[in-house]
Amino acid sequence: MNRHEIALKKLAEGTVIPATPLALNENRIFNEEGQRLLMKYYLNSGAGGIATAVHTTQFEIRYPEYNLYEPVLKIVSEEIDKFEQEHNTVVIKVAGVCGPVEQALGEVEIAKKYGYDAVLLSVGGLDSLTEDELIERTKLVAKEIPVIGFYLQPSAGGRLLSYDYWQKLCAIENVVAIKSAPFNRYQTMDVVRAVAMSDRCDDITLYTGNDDNIVVDLLTKYKFTKNGKTVVKSFEGGLLGHWCVWTKKVVEMFAEIKEAKKGDMIPAKLLTLAAEVTDANAVVFDAANAYAGNRAGIHEILHRQGIMQNIYCLDSKEKLSVGQSEELDRIYEMYPHLTDDAFVAENIADWMK
Repeated sequence: MNRHEIALKKLAEGTVIPATPLALNENRIFNEEGQRLLMKYYLNSGAGGIATAVHTTQFEIRYPEYNLYEPVLKIVSEEIDKFEQEHNTVVIKVAGVCGPVEQALGEVEIAKKYGYDAVLLSVGGLDSLTEDELIERTKLVAKEIPVIGFYLQPSAGGRLLSYDYWQKLCAIENVVAIKSAPFNRYQTMDVVRAVAMSDRCDDITLYTGNDDNIVVDLLTKYKFTKNGKTVVKSFEGGLLGHWCVWTKKVVEMFAEIKEAKKGDMIPAKLLTLAAEVTDANAVVFDAANAYAGNRAGIHEILHRQGIMQNIYCLDSKEKLSVGQSEELDRIYEMYPHLTDDAFVAENIADWMK
């Protein structure tokens, strides 16, 4: 198999894919050196893939005044290439793609230029399109590159989508995975059932993006009856903004979950872990304030570790909410086993070379 085929096989098996943030300097200008440091952190933490130009990276990178879409994709790809060569491995490259058809196809060309293996296709900002028009858009993109479908929660710019939509999406050749991130159990069930009932069930891998329910999503085996036979489907991996912090611990947690899932009994400690991760995510993502400080919360953790120079976003209005920093202190005190500060402290000097 060539590199691309190996990457898609790895995607199908399920892995840890952090959704990367954007590094800026003190003048809110793109910090290339800082972005490379972020990539070294994720890659050395054991992430199986990297997703960039997604919500966590800030959709604003596409605005003409910033024009950062290609520079970000280029740097992330270069760091992955370098890591692959040094460690004789393959790391999945995922690029976020959004906008109307013309924009989406333009972004696909950039992703292909830098060797990305798949695109996470967002429906954000396309409320004027019908579901059938969204399906036609997906078909056009899928002709060019493997597609990861995306159920993005409305509070992050997404929209509600019907079960019929997911049925039609599953029928599209070259849709290889779906990230379910509606932060809603009913809507998540729509996605899982649509995949399970599809003739392409075995060709589509489910990735959780439900940062509020990560561990339980990964532990759960869904069972449905189709033509008198039982179909089992589950989330095999995660593509998450939450996983761009404490990533070393995430990789260890993911391995433990995969092992536990092989049996019929789930250890009670993993259900406790699920609640702890959800509590931590609520603070990092600033759920108490309708997620207003979600990217700043991610940046704050990485800043405390020395990986990011600051917590700036492109929009100066994006910052920590009142009380969010204190809540992060609480999370650190309550759940030190979720953090990977010691790992970062031990290795960051080497990553900076």
